[in-house]
Amino acid sequence: MLGPVAKASGAPVRIGLISDGKSSIIDQSVEFEVGEATVSYLNEHRSGIAGRPIELVTCEAQSDPAKTADCANEMVEQDVAAVVVGGVAAQEAAWTPLHDAGVPVVLYSTGTPALLADAKSTFTFADPAFGIIGFPLELAKKSGAKKVTAVVIDVPAAKGLLEASAPAAYEKAGIEFEMVAVAPGTADMTPQMQQIAAGGGEAFILGNDSFCISALNGLRAVGFTESISAVGQCITDATRTAVPGDTLKGIALAATAPLGTDNPSTRLFNAVAAAYGKGIDTSKIAGINTFMAVAGLQAAVAELTGDVTPQTVNAAIKSMKQTELPGSGGQQFQCGGKAVPASPAACVRGGLITTLDDKGQPTTYEVAGA
Repeated sequence: MLGPVAKASGAPVRIGLISDGKSSIIDQSVEFEVGEATVSYLNEHRSGIAGRPIELVTCEAQSDPAKTADCANEMVEQDVAAVVVGGVAAQEAAWTPLHDAGVPVVLYSTGTPALLADAKSTFTFADPAFGIIGFPLELAKKSGAKKVTAVVIDVPAAKGLLEASAPAAYEKAGIEFEMVAVAPGTADMTPQMQQIAAGGGEAFILGNDSFCISALNGLRAVGFTESISAVGQCITDATRTAVPGDTLKGIALAATAPLGTDNPSTRLFNAVAAAYGKGIDTSKIAGINTFMAVAGLQAAVAELTGDVTPQTVNAAIKSMKQTELPGSGGQQFQCGGKAVPASPAACVRGGLITTLDDKGQPTTYEVAGA
């Protein structure tokens, strides 16, 4: 699965990785584990970047905006050629210092309007609108629902695009839209879910697995019977353990990666995790998303030769040819404002969709909206 050996050599190229790591509200430490494993794979089998080995510079933001900004400034001081920003709560705090310094920023996803609008040096490997706007809206159209309520983790990175774009999109479709933002770490969401059940319509959940566990169990507790959809980050082994199968069955899932099924993308990711990691939990969507971001950055600069600087990396990403995004289940990507013209930073159009079975496992994924 790893392919032939093609080792990088010479002076290392520094690439940054900022993640919240493990904080009081979330555990994203898998992003660091996968980042290191992916770099080892790329250095041994994909000739690194411009033939030179990648050196990963990491910083743990701990869901703290001030610490996140400190991480970004540290990356600038470390002379990195580009920075991968994981699923941090305060993405804009990481992005602003890097953007001001001209350092290319790669994200596996973002809903922050300022980042999506940047045509200078920001690149995101997921369609910003598909998973959180287009996907639940299309489901509502097909079912004839008159209302969709989005249950969203109350952090700017999750709420930004919904607040900016969802109301107009739903109004155009003649479907009522409501957003219920719930603070991270809320264990009992029964009161909020009672409000949603009383209001009628379908539910869409946007958050990490611990957030989704509380939301799904809250919907179950109040006897919610309408359709439920969610983002891929919702469903991990922890969700499958904490939420009964009859609640999970039939949930429609939008995903950036084909996690939980046997396919070429997951085989490669699992092989990298096994060969270069130690006990990596490959069930977490943040893990394969990090693989996609780091390996995608390397694929985007495949034509780069000569000096590796923020300027040359940025130019190479913008001029890349369309190619398959590693780990994405067959999605194509091309940066430089070509994928989603309304969001110049986006490099992918559309995404993956699946339906869960009674064990909370995805059935089959299909590329949609491309």
